[in-house]
Amino acid sequence: MAKRSGGSSRPETTEQVRMTVPRFVAAKSRGQKLTVLTAYDHLWAGLLDAAGIDAVLVGDSLGMVVQGKATTLPVTLDEIIYHAEMVVRAVRRALVIVDMPFMSFHVSAEEALRNAGTIIKRTGADAVKLEGGVSQAETIRKLASADIPVMAHVGLKPQSVLRLGGYKIQRDENRLLDDARAAEEAGAFGIVLECIPARIAERITGELRIPTIGIGAGPECDGQVLVTQDMLGLTDGFRPKFVKPFASLREVALGAVRAYISEVQGGSFPDSAHSHE
Repeated sequence: MAKRSGGSSRPETTEQVRMTVPRFVAAKSRGQKLTVLTAYDHLWAGLLDAAGIDAVLVGDSLGMVVQGKATTLPVTLDEIIYHAEMVVRAVRRALVIVDMPFMSFHVSAEEALRNAGTIIKRTGADAVKLEGGVSQAETIRKLASADIPVMAHVGLKPQSVLRLGGYKIQRDENRLLDDARAAEEAGAFGIVLECIPARIAERITGELRIPTIGIGAGPECDGQVLVTQDMLGLTDGFRPKFVKPFASLREVALGAVRAYISEVQGGSFPDSAHSHE
């Protein structure tokens, strides 16, 4: 019986072997595209895992998706841990990666190590992710040297939204290459490429030995990540170009709620089939 950190257990079969960091990295050399989606709670994490997703990201995007805030910046370390604990309890097979929130790794590499260690110890997650390349190379190296798997994130970095003046495509090829190379050299096991031209993402993917996970970075990355609620068509309003809804669950949910309201108000629910004698 194979156990994952966090206390969950399930049998390892040929069809459903638990994803680990080495297996995640090895997928690149096999030409296997990696699939990643976000989850912030037990229900959705279990559903993604049952569907066969390779990795679940507990993203600081929860600040916008769950909390309704304008940016990811207000998310705290305690909040990300709270959500990650729920996700880990649900996942049996996928790799669980947890975002390090804004200011949880910026002050010093030592503080970043303490905070990353706290995330791993309290949640049972498999890895952490932090935004940065060259600027965070020392921190990535510090975490990797403590055997904490760390994924980097370059291109559009949502935690830099104030400096960038918004969520903008990043086109500085030399800087993007430097960031990606620095992250790999420092010991990152993978790297998210967000909102960069497909041509640059293809070049980075070809140069690195570690997997690249794209979001708005074209088809040549080693894998892709989306916010689950965007992918399922649950969100409303502005939709980035890179988001493809694979369902229209917002309309399904609205229809179901309206039907419930109608039946309750009309007296047809609950009926005898849904009542105790």
